[in-house]
Order: sequence, then structure tokens, then C-alpha cells
Amino acid sequence: MACDVMLIAYDGSDNARRAVEYSGRFLQAKRAIVLTAWEPMVRQAARMSGLSGVMGQEWLPDESIEDVALADAKVTNAEGLELAMRAGLNADGRCEESQSTIWTTIVEAADEVNADIIVTGTRGRTGLRSLLQSSVADHVLKHSHRPVLIVPPGK
Repeated sequence: MACDVMLIAYDGSDNARRAVEYSGRFLQAKRAIVLTAWEPMVRQAARMSGLSGVMGQEWLPDESIEDVALADAKVTNAEGLELAMRAGLNADGRCEESQSTIWTTIVEAADEVNADIIVTGTRGRTGLRSLLQSSVADHVLKHSHRPVLIVPPGK
């Protein structure tokens, strides 16, 4: 039995790729939405300068130029969409700007599209961000009122 809408969180990581593959393998949905949540570079830079204790000068992005983080999110999302279609899913892609946290963006997008299930990998990108925050998947699981399929990393 197929669900109506499946939301797949996709950030381009190996674990996100596995989540897309497992979605196609084990789940059926009339519609799958591959979601890539992104954060504008100005907010990323402000957060990182605040963490380092260095105060940066006021910087406002040039509105005539696409944010590099959005451009990257579009490329990442297109990759996830291609994977979803190869996995046999009737999929659409979506990039959503994060206003607060990535996990909040995922949960809110799932609410907006009335997703029957959210699919995510266990941990996305590595580095400083992963050391400072618990897993996005953990937060999605704890804060969403929808079923969540968390696909663990491969061997």
C-alpha cells in the first residue's frame, strides 16, 4: 500500500544517498519530495565568526547575485532528485531556505506538504558543525509528529 506523500531529506552525503535508495527499495508513495534545506552564506558566516570570537564587519549580500549556498543546494537537490527517480520514485525536488535550524526546516516542510513519512540518513556532513550539534535526524525524530524512517550508514 502506497502512502500519498513521502518527504526525503537530502544533503548530498553518503548517508542521504542511502536514504534515497532505501526509500525506493522499501517504500511506495504516490509522490516523493526530495528536500534540500540550505542556509544563506551570510548567516553561516555570522555564526562562524561568532563562534571564533572574531567580529566581522557588516556584510549584506548582493541581491543581484544568487547566494552560493542556494546554488550549491540546487545542485545537491538535482542529484538527489535523479537518485530518487532512478530508485523508481515519482519525485519532485525542493530547496528550502532554513530560517533557524535544518531540522526545523525539514519538519516544517513535512507539515506544509502533509507528508505521510519523513526519510533521512543518520548524519549528514562532517566537521565542526557535526561536533557542535546532535544529529539532524535525531531532532527530526524527536520533534516531528510524523513517522520517520532513519537509514543508518553503510558498513
